[in-house]
Amino acid sequence: MTNVSAGTLRRRPAQRRSVERVERMLDECARLLDEVGYDGLTTKEVARRAGVPIGTFYQFFPDKQGLVRALALRNLDAFLERIAARVSSTNISVWTDGVDFVVDEFVAMKRSTPGFAVVDFGEILPTPGGPALRGTNRMLDAALENNVIVADRLRALTIELLGAPAGPGLDRALIVAVEAADAVLKLAFRTHPDGDPELIAECKHLLRRYLADHLPQP
Repeated sequence: MTNVSAGTLRRRPAQRRSVERVERMLDECARLLDEVGYDGLTTKEVARRAGVPIGTFYQFFPDKQGLVRALALRNLDAFLERIAARVSSTNISVWTDGVDFVVDEFVAMKRSTPGFAVVDFGEILPTPGGPALRGTNRMLDAALENNVIVADRLRALTIELLGAPAGPGLDRALIVAVEAADAVLKLAFRTHPDGDPELIAECKHLLRRYLADHLPQP
């Protein structure tokens, strides 16, 4: 079970059977987002396809939005795990390679992870590449924008795996970098359903040039 149980569920699943039910509901939510979009998603259909009573659904999730919030947090956990695994397996020594890994893993999830094209880290996209539904830029936390949370989670990886110096300068730079990457990658997926490769390359180039002033030189 990922961190979706922390602060997003009505009740933390304690038994293995409950954990499996929650994961099945999240899996079916993701599949339905690809099939019918957010507007067509219903709690009743999620419960039916997950093979759980509707009452069980409401034991864990307050509503459809709560379900999608939990899915977004699971997506973020999976994204960070993929980056950490890739960085560890390749034993990189320069942060520029890490930038490429971050973009590559995000693009790979957009292309292959169920529901990720509609809800990645909180924002709900009715069409590939946005614009997002109004009011979903704070799906993960009522006080913070989604990209601020993503940047904060990436900060820990940047310091731990790449040896970047901690401080307010790095914090601000990562927020700017995440916002910029988000905008360019949305454009890439509006341009082509699998992400325009030239725009993806431009995103990497933009991030490397900008972060060069804030991270150790290769």
